[in-house]
Amino acid sequence: MPETLLSLRGLVSDVPQELQAVAQQFSLPQEQVSEELDGVGVSIGSAIHTQLRSSVYPLLAAVGSLGQVLQVSVHHLQTLNATVVELQAGQQDLEPAIREHRDRLLELLQEAGCQGDCAGALSRARTLELGADFSQVPSVDHVLHQLKGVPEANFSSMVQEENSTFNALPALAAMQTSSVVQELKKAVAQQPEGVRTLAEGFPGLEAASRWAQALQEVEESSRPYLQEVQRYETYRWIVGCVLCSVVLFVVLCNLLGLNLGIWGLSAREDPSHPEAKGEAGARFLMAGVGLSFLFAAPLILLVFATFLVGGNVQTLVCRSWENGELFEFADTPGNLPLSMNLSQLLGLRKNISIHQAYQQCKEGAALWTVLQLNDSYDLEEHLDINQYTNKLRQELQSLKVDTQSLDLLSSAARRDLEALQSSGLQRIHYPDFLVQIQRPVVKTSMEQLAQELQGLAQAQDNSVLGQRLQEEAQGLRNLHQEKVVPQQSLVAKLNLSVRALESSAPNLQLETSDVLANVTYLKGELPAWAARILRNVSECFLAREMGYFSQYVAWVREEVTQRIATCQPLSGALDNSRVILCDMMADPWNAFWFCLAWCTFFLIPSIIFAVKTSKYFRPIRKRLSSTSSEETQLFHIPRVTSLKL
Repeated sequence: MPETLLSLRGLVSDVPQELQAVAQQFSLPQEQVSEELDGVGVSIGSAIHTQLRSSVYPLLAAVGSLGQVLQVSVHHLQTLNATVVELQAGQQDLEPAIREHRDRLLELLQEAGCQGDCAGALSRARTLELGADFSQVPSVDHVLHQLKGVPEANFSSMVQEENSTFNALPALAAMQTSSVVQELKKAVAQQPEGVRTLAEGFPGLEAASRWAQALQEVEESSRPYLQEVQRYETYRWIVGCVLCSVVLFVVLCNLLGLNLGIWGLSAREDPSHPEAKGEAGARFLMAGVGLSFLFAAPLILLVFATFLVGGNVQTLVCRSWENGELFEFADTPGNLPLSMNLSQLLGLRKNISIHQAYQQCKEGAALWTVLQLNDSYDLEEHLDINQYTNKLRQELQSLKVDTQSLDLLSSAARRDLEALQSSGLQRIHYPDFLVQIQRPVVKTSMEQLAQELQGLAQAQDNSVLGQRLQEEAQGLRNLHQEKVVPQQSLVAKLNLSVRALESSAPNLQLETSDVLANVTYLKGELPAWAARILRNVSECFLAREMGYFSQYVAWVREEVTQRIATCQPLSGALDNSRVILCDMMADPWNAFWFCLAWCTFFLIPSIIFAVKTSKYFRPIRKRLSSTSSEETQLFHIPRVTSLKL
């Protein structure tokens, strides 16, 4: 009984606690969302970085490559201009010296006393003149003027800095969104009103507290009575043992009387002689008769009283309880007072069937199903967190990431590229340079001519002529080393610059235009792209976070409607009550009076049988003596005496 009361009290008192525990579990999605909010800025920045790097990295690489090409092109252009100036200045110095040598050689080789192949040397001396004329090449001063001060920017450092800025976008986004994230975390930390008041207004909650208190009082007040019940249980056993012992004693008296009487009859030789065993058997039978007379009436009254109680309890309560008629009686309107109506006691709007509720509780159903609380308690109203989630959605939509710090191209670098674009580098007529470069500095090889003059000088008989030819040969060698060789080096240098510019200038103009256009387009579209990516990432993040709350709501709905407050203890308490009343009280009670009734019923024939039987166990002498005395009193028989002879 205490365990049954305790389980009932637990059923009643656990419902508010379980509802409060379910409401407190809202902290789990809150903690999960708050934890993920700490990384939302980095996630947004990483998403923007991941989706834009396919456009930003190639563009920055193109800018860096174009900057290097620009620097190399400007260097070649400056080299070209400086080399042309040096070549023009060198030609101005070289032309008079060559003309003087040519005039002297023509005079010497035309003298009549010249011996050897003077005619061949004369023909080569006539061609002793400048081959290339670098005064004919186009001027690049206007291009150099356009590219004055270019490159102003350090493209390599700028690209490295922009790459670092772009790679730091996740950290930058986290820093820019930190204030909004803190506001979001404050909004997440608030518990929705419906969830917070989940346990409030639950049907039967006020009645549950009263019932829990009443059950506790019953449990506390029943303990002394249970101790008294244990004491009276001892008395019950004593009374039962005494009554059973009396019946058993009557049976023993009859059995002993029968056995001793039969033994005495079989051992008696003369029926008129007394026999102790037969006498004892008769006395035992008469003792049983006396006890039967003494206890028959009280036993009959006891059987009648116990029959009225036990039989009615068994028939009206136990049998009806077991086959469900008792529940049907309670469910029938008008059979019970209105104060005992279960729906009114629980504060329900809809009447429920006690029998159906008992069956559902026995199967393990929850109170939500058993009590049909859909009409009495609006669970969806408490689980409506739309206002809560809408506030989070509004706060999340205020997230912004500023990408203005990513310039992609500094102002100095833009000026450099614009200057390159408008410089006209590609319009320089490089073939004019190549025409002069392909020509020799001097048409005649001065070294060969000097060597030929050296041979002619040795072949002359005229020592003066030979000496002069020797001097001219040495002069040509000196002029070649001092003037022509440097000019040839400058021509080779000019050739390198011209060919580099000729190959890069046409594409350089196109690349510059493409890079400037791409930078302008990407710079203009970058905020819109970042905003679109931010919106997509925010929506995905919001959907994931709302999924946590949706899972919580679904879990609460399942817990409240299917698991919380299973009423099996109630059906178990009813079953225990039936076991206590019927199996442990009524059944033994009925078994007792039924057995006692049969014993009492057999006492009556036992009395007749014992009285009739006890006559045969007494000596016949006593019966005869008693009979003769009675006859002599009625009739006088004369005494006959003998005669003496």
